[in-house]
Amino acid sequence: MENKDQRYLVQQNKITEEGKPPVFAKVMRSKEGKFEGVSFIKNKEKATVMTVAEAQEAIDWALSKKPNSREYATKIICLGQ
Repeated sequence: MENKDQRYLVQQNKITEEGKPPVFAKVMRSKEGKFEGVSFIKNKEKATVMTVAEAQEAIDWALSKKPNSREYATKIICLGQ
């Protein structure tokens, strides 16, 4: 059995507001586990821990579906950061 490297979070920082705390991605999935979308939350402990590919999928979805996502600097961070 293959062990998936799940240790990444997606973080957003508001570009126009220095010092504002970052928000983190919480991935929404169907009962079958299919990706459905992302919401951004303040609580880092409740954020979804994912693989790099899943994190990139979350970023791509947010950039295409959330119009205000352009106001944020979005990046993938390692769990310990």
